[in-house]
Amino acid sequence: MDGTKSAAAQASRFAERPVPARAGVGLKPEHYQDIVSARPDIGWFEIHAENFMGAGGPPHHYLSAIREHYALSLHGVGLSIGSSGPLDRGHLVRLKLLIERYQPGLFSEHLAWSTHEGTYLNDLLPVPYNAETLARVSEHVDEVQQALGRQMLLENPSSYVRFSESTLSEIGFLASVVKATGCGLLLDVNNVQVSAVNHGIDPVAYLEAFPVEHVGEFHLAGYDAVMDEDEKPLLIDTHDRPVLANVWDLYRLAIRRAGPRPTLIEWDGDVPSWPVLFAEAQKAEQIVAERRSNRDAPR
Repeated sequence: MDGTKSAAAQASRFAERPVPARAGVGLKPEHYQDIVSARPDIGWFEIHAENFMGAGGPPHHYLSAIREHYALSLHGVGLSIGSSGPLDRGHLVRLKLLIERYQPGLFSEHLAWSTHEGTYLNDLLPVPYNAETLARVSEHVDEVQQALGRQMLLENPSSYVRFSESTLSEIGFLASVVKATGCGLLLDVNNVQVSAVNHGIDPVAYLEAFPVEHVGEFHLAGYDAVMDEDEKPLLIDTHDRPVLANVWDLYRLAIRRAGPRPTLIEWDGDVPSWPVLFAEAQKAEQIVAERRSNRDAPR
């Protein structure tokens, strides 16, 4: 059987399954065996699209086995939505084939750029918030959604610099992209904390103003705290440690405003053992359970 027929046959086994409003984790090779053998009680898994764009091999073998029992969210890191140049059509085709193969319940990408004249960079770089960038990002988001035939969630970035060219707030920019394209939003709560400290703004005020009615997914992660050249605190979005207490507090505020949403624990560096990662997901589950309990309690 050739690769195309194999992928089509596999896709027929995977009806698009909504991602539940529970905690999920990123699917890592270190945990394949634990998940396949124990089938843990976790809401869903997320994969980085670019890690599964090959035709076969162990990644697809394990993803297929895991997808049989769990909902899936697909998170892209390579579309370069904020790039000044055109989208990579080949990359978009590969992305569409992956979505058709595994039928994920959610698809998301970053508000960032990572390519220049055909060269892929290792960073997700920021964009200025102005009319020119808004038009370009909206055009790219619309192109992606038209090509994939589905809605995309756009993630708020972690930020370390501000542009003098910016004429819009980050929230105003995101809301304008949603209005122009009909996309949804991925609210990365850790990114809110990181950007707020780095730019001296109030993370609570940011969340109070965020258009939560468009949020389809939350992200939570750990960050590193260092000092910049002026001896001021600088937070780095590292994804290599547990979620910190102040991010958990912001998450409680976010779900009070938005209600429960699928929530990812991002842990991409220094990946821990499965029990440690699962325990982080359970913390998120407990916060969601508390929110549901308080909402349903008699008044």
